[in-house]
Amino acid sequence: MDTQNPNVPPHAHTRVAGKKHPIRRHPHSGLVHDNTRHTARFTVIGNHLAQHPELSLLAIGLGTHIQSLPVGARVDIKSLAARFPEGTTRIAAALRELEAHGYLRRTRERAADGRIITRTTSCNQPGHSGPEAPRPAPRKRPRQPGGKPLPAVPRPAYPAPALLQQATDLLTRLRRDDPRLLLSACDTAHLAPGVAAWLENDVSPAAVRHALTTDLPPEPLHRPAALLSHRLTAQLPPPPPFAPPTPPPPTRHPLQTCDGCDRAFRGPGPGHCRDCRSGRTEPLEAV
Repeated sequence: MDTQNPNVPPHAHTRVAGKKHPIRRHPHSGLVHDNTRHTARFTVIGNHLAQHPELSLLAIGLGTHIQSLPVGARVDIKSLAARFPEGTTRIAAALRELEAHGYLRRTRERAADGRIITRTTSCNQPGHSGPEAPRPAPRKRPRQPGGKPLPAVPRPAYPAPALLQQATDLLTRLRRDDPRLLLSACDTAHLAPGVAAWLENDVSPAAVRHALTTDLPPEPLHRPAALLSHRLTAQLPPPPPFAPPTPPPPTRHPLQTCDGCDRAFRGPGPGHCRDCRSGRTEPLEAV
C-alpha cells in the first residue's frame, strides 16, 4: 500500500557527532584558572597553609609573605607594620596565630653583647622540622564531646616545670570566679602552656585571671576550654621590652693627704692635690 502515516516525520533526525545531548550542556560556573608556569622568583606554598581551616585570612597571607622572604629578613612586628597597612595590633595577632599552629617559632636568646634578642624560625610544614630544630613528640589536642579538637594555644619559650605548675594552679582556680569554668584534667593540660606563655611575658597571675574571666557571655558555656584557648591566643601580650643593664656606679676613691700641703683629696693612692700637682699626672678627684 502507498498510504503514508502523516504523523511520522519525513526524515529521522541524526545526532550530532560528539554531542549526544547538546541541549543539556551548560557552561562551567565558579573559579577558572589561567596559569602560567613559573621559572624564577616563586615560592612553593602548601595548601595546608593557603587553605587552612582555622587561620584567619590575615594570618594566611602573612604566613605566605614570611615564607617568601630570604634568610635574615626582619619579620618583627614593627618591620611588618611598616610594610603593610594592617597595623601592629592585627599583625601581632596574626603572628600569634601562626605560632600557635606551628608555622612560626619565636625563641628569646641572649646575644654575645648581653642583649636579649628574639629569633624567628619559619616552618613551611609544621611537624617536619629540620635537623637543627628540636623534635618533641607530637601532642594530640584534646577533643570535646562533639569530636572537634580544641584550638591551639601559645607555648612558652622556656617551659620550666615550676612555670607550668603555676599555670595549672591558676586554671584550676578559675571556677572560683565563675563555676562555668570548671575544667577537666585534659583541658587544663592543654591550656597550661598558653597561660605559661602569658606569665613568661611578665604578666601577673591576677592579670591573666582577669583576662580569662571578664566579659564572659551570659549564656551557658558548652565549651569553656575552647573559649579560654581563643582568649589565650588572641589576647596574648607581646614580650616586655629589653631593659639594658644598669651601669655600675662610678668609683669613689678614698681620701688621701696631699704630700705638698697636707690638704685632703680623693685619689687611688698617695700623691698631690690639684693645686699642688702642676706638671704632675696623678689621677686625682676633688673632695
